[in-house]
Formats: sequence, structure tokens, C-alpha cells
Amino acid sequence: MSILFENCDLLLRGEDGVYSTLHGFLGVRGDTIDYIGTEKPTGEYEEHKSMEHKLLMPGLINCHNHSPMVLLRGVGSGLPLQEWLFDKVFPIEDRLVPEDIAAGSRLAILEMLASGTTSFSDMYFFPAETVAAVAEAGMKANISRCVQCFDENQTVEQNTQIPQSVELFEKYHNAENGRIRIDFSIHAEYTCKPHIVRAYSELCKAHGGRMHIHLSETQREVNECIARYGKSPVAWFEELGTLDSPTAAAHCVAVSDEDIAILKRHGVNVIHNPTSNLKLGSGFAPVRKLMDAGVNLALGTDGAASNNNLDMFEEMHLADIMPCGYRHDPTEVSSAEVLDMATVNGARLQGRSDTGVLAVGKKADIIALDLDKPHLYPNFDTPALLTCAAHSSDVVLTMVDGKILYENGEYKTLDREKVFYEARAAVKRLYA
Repeated sequence: MSILFENCDLLLRGEDGVYSTLHGFLGVRGDTIDYIGTEKPTGEYEEHKSMEHKLLMPGLINCHNHSPMVLLRGVGSGLPLQEWLFDKVFPIEDRLVPEDIAAGSRLAILEMLASGTTSFSDMYFFPAETVAAVAEAGMKANISRCVQCFDENQTVEQNTQIPQSVELFEKYHNAENGRIRIDFSIHAEYTCKPHIVRAYSELCKAHGGRMHIHLSETQREVNECIARYGKSPVAWFEELGTLDSPTAAAHCVAVSDEDIAILKRHGVNVIHNPTSNLKLGSGFAPVRKLMDAGVNLALGTDGAASNNNLDMFEEMHLADIMPCGYRHDPTEVSSAEVLDMATVNGARLQGRSDTGVLAVGKKADIIALDLDKPHLYPNFDTPALLTCAAHSSDVVLTMVDGKILYENGEYKTLDREKVFYEARAAVKRLYA
């Protein structure tokens, strides 16, 4: 299949990180962008789409998500992390069955496609159900089955989650022509024991895998880890070998200068989750310090129980203005840096060097926004327009690997009514 998008604005990123806007044409052949220019190309395309008053940009990449948690949207609101997790969330999660995960994953995918997300990183239970949902929908995802252990007497052999994780990797890694990738995952320091972490981290490294963890989300987490082990969660994971594999660390709100040096030394990717951190009262991640240290900073929504949506435009908005407010400096973070977090930095975190920007030879992971809106005119600064003015509802098209998955309210690969029917059935069963 080949498509030519005509007479549209194109958000381009130079190798120096500077964004520019070009009005012209973008061609797609198969799963790849094959033309960008101001003149109409001479080659033949099977389909032509007039995109006047539309902006094409790279699809957004949500690097920290628990997608089936849309079924827990709003549960435990108003509680700090530990009470929210242990008193409200875990009891419901204990009742989840594979059918719930399937229903929640597809409901989350509807939300993400309509709001311009083309790829996400997911950490949850019964992950084969999420794999199936992603395969059906046509999205991209890095999916993991997180490992936990609350019993210090449990042996590595007794832990059932480790073989489940390894089996998932061996069965589905690079499935669907690479759209689906499988990561390894440890939930957090406070939900796992050292001997399990060490053994599992060695397995990840042996398989050439990528690791996804929660890390230093609150000061309480850090203080309790120091009381238990005499070191921060960052230093704890380093000692146990977790950071020896390419690692995505969500939150990193309470990290010291020494922690940041460790993250940089191991090439750890940090995922900024501003909405979740604010809603749970966790605090503010030191984004400027992390970026100045050379740490790759990406963006995530976290799960819908602590957000309460999967809207990456909201995350970009907060990521842009929040650091400027609490640091009393409007230059603390730029809109271009935030766009990087949501696109090219996220691609780097996921190990997807072939996406994240609009460029010839890159995968056609593209979204289109309708600029013919009162809140999007005039436009004197496109990066700022996207991070501080645009809404997810402005998205009119979502394409992954050259295939249109969502357009003008219509889902091309999922049956919306069926997804809602199954989601309602799951909610009724869980909360009966």
C-alpha cells in the first residue's frame, strides 16, 4: 500500500534537535516514509489524501503504562502511593482474570489511538492478552510481565513469575514484524527481594533483554530502602546487576546527584510521569538535572488508576510548564525538549531507532492534527503549539507502519462496540 499526504504541514526535526515546519507532501510506501518535500513527487501512489489545515507529526510514544488498569480508572483517588497501591489497587488486581486483561488492553488501545499514541511500554499481568490486543490493533508496544516477591524465603525456583516472563520473551519478542517487543520487568525495590532481583537481572542480560522498573518514585520509598539496605534504590539495583541491561526507569522523582551519576553511567532511560506524580503527591522529578547529566528522558502516563487517562498531550503540557513553575524559571524546559521526550527519546528507550521522527527511511508512525481550530490559530511556534495548546481531541489520524488505524473517529482494526461491551462486562464482574 502507498499513500501520498498532500498540502499538509510537516513537523520535522533536524539532527541538531531543532524543529521546523514544512508545508508540502509526505509519501508512504509499505511501512516506510519514502518522500518528504515541498513539490509533489513524480512517483505513483495508490491513495492520495488532501490534508489542508492538517499537521503531520511523529506518533507519540507512551513509555510507562499499565494499560489494563483503565478498568481501575479513578480507584483510590486522593491517597498517597503506598496506601493507594496496597489498600486499594492490589486487592482488585488479585481478582483479575485473563479476560479482564484482554478487555482492558483493548479499551486502553482505543483511547491511545484516538489521542495520537502509536507505541507504548506496558508492565502488567497476563501479558499474552495484551500482546494479542496489540497484534490485532496494529499498534507497537514493548510488553513485560513484571516480577514481584514479598517472601524472603521464596526461592528463585519457586517464583512463578520469572518463568512466565522468560516464556513471554521467547514466544513473542519481535512478533508482528517487530511491532511487538518483549521486555523484562521488576515491579520495584519495595515489592521484590534481592535474591530474586539478582537472578532475574542475570536472566535479562543473558537473553539480551531490556528492563522496565519503577524507581525512586517517592522520598518514602528511598528512605525505607536506605533503612533496609543502607543504600538508595538506584544503588540497590546497580549492585544487583539490574542496570547492566538497557533499563527504563519510571518516575525517578527522589534521586540524588549520586543516583543520577549511576543512571548516566549505565545508560538508564528515565520516564517522566508528571500527572501521576502530581496526583499521588509524589513530587517533582529533577528533569533539568537529568537532561543536563546526559540521561535520556522519555514520557509516560502511568496507569489510568493514577492519572486518570492515557493522554500524552496532557503529559506534554505538564512536562513543559510544571518545571518552569516550581523552579521559577520559564527557560527550565523547552517545548522542543518535551516533544523529544514524547517521540524520539521514547523510540530510543524502546530500542526502536527506525521511528520517532518524520524522515525518509523511517517507519511511517504518523499522526495528523486538525489545525483548523480556534485554539490552534495563529501559530508562531509549532513546538509550543503542540505542548501548550493542542489537545488529544485534535488528532484526526493515527498511522502505524504505514497502516491507518484511526481516522476521524473511526477505528479501522478494532470493533469499538465489542470492546466497550467486553469492558463493561469486566467492570461489572470486578466490582459486583
